[in-house]
Amino acid sequence: MKYKLIWEEDFNGEGLPNEAFFNITESGSGFGNNEDQYYTRRLKNLYVKDSILYITAHKEDYEHRKYTSGKIDTFGKVAFGYGKIEIKAKLPQGRGTWPALWFLSDSIRKGVRWPDCGEIDLMENIGRNPGEIHFSLHSKTYNHKINTQITYFKTIPGILEGFHVYKMIWEEDYISFYVDDLHYVTFRKGENGRDTTKDGWPFQPPYSLLMNFAVGGNWGGVVDDSIFPQTFEIDYVRYYKKVNE
Repeated sequence: MKYKLIWEEDFNGEGLPNEAFFNITESGSGFGNNEDQYYTRRLKNLYVKDSILYITAHKEDYEHRKYTSGKIDTFGKVAFGYGKIEIKAKLPQGRGTWPALWFLSDSIRKGVRWPDCGEIDLMENIGRNPGEIHFSLHSKTYNHKINTQITYFKTIPGILEGFHVYKMIWEEDYISFYVDDLHYVTFRKGENGRDTTKDGWPFQPPYSLLMNFAVGGNWGGVVDDSIFPQTFEIDYVRYYKKVNE
C-alpha cells in the first residue's frame, strides 16, 4: 500500500506554534476529567525551538489551578481523514503526567456533543504506569464514562527513552495503531458484534488533531510535585493519503 504525503508540520521557526495551523487553548476548566492544570499560551508552557514543539508543565499557582501546561488543536485549520498519520514525540515522565495525541470529529464544533461526535486516541500515557501506551476509540455507545470504550494498552520497553513514532492507519471500516512501525492493535467496525451505526462507529472525516499535556484529574491521578517541570516534545506531524496503484 502506497501513501502520498499531503500535509506536514516540522515546527520550524521559534516562539508559539504556527497559528495558521493550530489554535492555542487558554483554559482551566478541567475538561470533564477534573484535570488540575491551566492551559496557557505563555512561552513558558508552549514554544517551538530547534524544530521541536515543547509542551511544558509547571507546578505553580495560576488562575485557581495548581499547575500550568499547554494544549493545541487544528479545528478550522487542518482537517484529517482516511489515510496514514504519523507523530514523532518524546514523553514526559512522573506520577500525574498525562500526555495525549488524539482526534475529535469537527462535528463537535457544530453542536454534536462528546462522545457522540467520536474520539480517536492515537496515544495516551499516564505517568503512574510508566511505559504503558493506550490506544482507544470513544463513541456514544462505547466510551470511558460508561466503561465500554474500545481500547488496548501495552507496556512498551524503552518508550520513555527518546523519540518514538506513533502511527495510525485510518480507513472507513478499521483503524490500526503502531509505534515505530510495530503494529499493536486494529479496531474494526462491527467486530465482536459491536454497533455499526453512527452511535457505535462515528469515525468519518473530517477530524481535527489535539495535542496536550494534562496533569492529574480522574485518570492522571495523584501528582508527584517533585517531578516538575516536565516536557512533552513533538518533532513532527505528517498526514498521508493512500495512492491507487
